[in-house]
Amino acid sequence: MAIERKNLRSQVREELLARMRAGRVSPGEGINEVQLAAELGVSRTPLREALIALESEGQITSENGKGFSFVPLSATEFEELAPVMAALESLALELSPRDELREIGRRLSQISAEFDQEVVEHALVVTKDDEWHAIMLSACPNRRLLDVIESTRGAFHRYESLLVPNDVMIERVAAEHAEIARHLADGDVPAASVALKANWMNGMRRILDNASSSYFSA
Repeated sequence: MAIERKNLRSQVREELLARMRAGRVSPGEGINEVQLAAELGVSRTPLREALIALESEGQITSENGKGFSFVPLSATEFEELAPVMAALESLALELSPRDELREIGRRLSQISAEFDQEVVEHALVVTKDDEWHAIMLSACPNRRLLDVIESTRGAFHRYESLLVPNDVMIERVAAEHAEIARHLADGDVPAASVALKANWMNGMRRILDNASSSYFSA
């Protein structure tokens, strides 16, 4: 796709993340900067800035004399991401006003009741879960924390998209979201955080159970 001449670095970064999440690049694959810049319709400068930003996030790596490459999948790293996400989102909840969280909890309860299927296409699960978690965190006033959460979520999605094809039917447990929402509506943030951690850890295990990527290593 051609990139519009506005906020080029950010747009290039988002396009590369989208390709990772869609499984359109291979872990360990080298990045041809000249070819990629031409493909995106940008100069080398914003492309390199985007690559440096992605490297700082752990999405890609670089080596002297070899340039940038996509980071190979690691079972250990993926397993470590779930508790990190749970801890970050729990902190966001702790920083959020309690009155707003109660209202958010009631809203999330309604959403959970409307999306209660237990076997769903993977792409839909990702979309719905992202929407649900975005609403859950919407009262957090700390933008820096939310940026860190979004970056970590991107790493989690990179594994998801490469481990499990979008059209695969996977199991989900709707009750996990319902429990988090109920605790938030009750104003019980500690209990919501415990349920949130269980949701992330169980979700990670469900993804591993459905994994089909040949690039996955220990």
